[in-house]
Amino acid sequence: MKSSQRQRVLVTGGAGFLGSHLCERLLQAGHEVLCVDNFFTGARESVLHLRDQPGFELLRHDVTFPLYVEVDRIFNLACPASPIHYQFDPVQTTKTSVHGAINMLGLAKRVQARILQASTSEVYGDPQVHPQPEGYWGRVNPLGPRACYDEGKRCAETLFCDYRRQHGLEIKIARIFNTYGPRMHPHDGRVVSNFIVQALRDEDITVYGDGSQTRSFCYVDDLIGGLLCLMDSSPDFTGPVNLGNPAEFTIAELAAQVIELTGSGSRIVHRPLPQDDPKQRRPDISLAREVLAWRPQVPLAQGLVPTIAYFDALLARGPMPVAAGA
Repeated sequence: MKSSQRQRVLVTGGAGFLGSHLCERLLQAGHEVLCVDNFFTGARESVLHLRDQPGFELLRHDVTFPLYVEVDRIFNLACPASPIHYQFDPVQTTKTSVHGAINMLGLAKRVQARILQASTSEVYGDPQVHPQPEGYWGRVNPLGPRACYDEGKRCAETLFCDYRRQHGLEIKIARIFNTYGPRMHPHDGRVVSNFIVQALRDEDITVYGDGSQTRSFCYVDDLIGGLLCLMDSSPDFTGPVNLGNPAEFTIAELAAQVIELTGSGSRIVHRPLPQDDPKQRRPDISLAREVLAWRPQVPLAQGLVPTIAYFDALLARGPMPVAAGA
């Protein structure tokens, strides 16, 4: 955050992929950080390098239960974000989004803290509008296997807006599109980590469908910068605002880039497309550019290099952690 005043900042899901990078950046800016995680998908190892830094505190806690602390700002990132994780316990996933939002909003109301909700591009479902602007209401199957995550996040956005209307709370809503980088879980089922791990092992690269479906990929450093810009924006600007990289690639193009950058001998194999898997996903970031003066700086080919190096080092250390439900 840009404020020169030292803030005490709560990051829920702080030991996760995005959360650990956010904690790091907040500490670099001179703030105190309370990192909260229940370690369902987050890992202590992701924040071990921060434990001796002044102002860092790690607390094991599940946001589906109330939390009583004194903080100035709250980043609510707690929720499993990959299908293999959020479909493992779909009821708990919905609880994390909904009960977690209620508990964090209640805390923000009590201590009068500004609070940011990490929402998702999944609120757009399998979109019929492309690229997706914030004004698009989405096309979500409320009964499908992804609904626990999609609808949980949509409900969380509703709660945030109602706390704003009813209690005057300072809220921010970020809709995060596909993000990648070091500290991704190696078995989280996401396409970037899947392809890199398979390529480094010279295994077949699994492409679901014919590979023509598209995604946009934002490097983690860019995404964290967007979250910080949003949190520091005018109290009158609540969002939601799309944060992601508008450069669009087919899944087949991503597979080819990973094979080239790793020098892998992997071959591409195709599997049936999962139910409700979006055919295209690309953010319209006009609002972020206009209001936050934010845009991603790291192209995919550049960001894949440190990401591949991270997974290469992880593989060299031996057996990797297995995702929940795998």
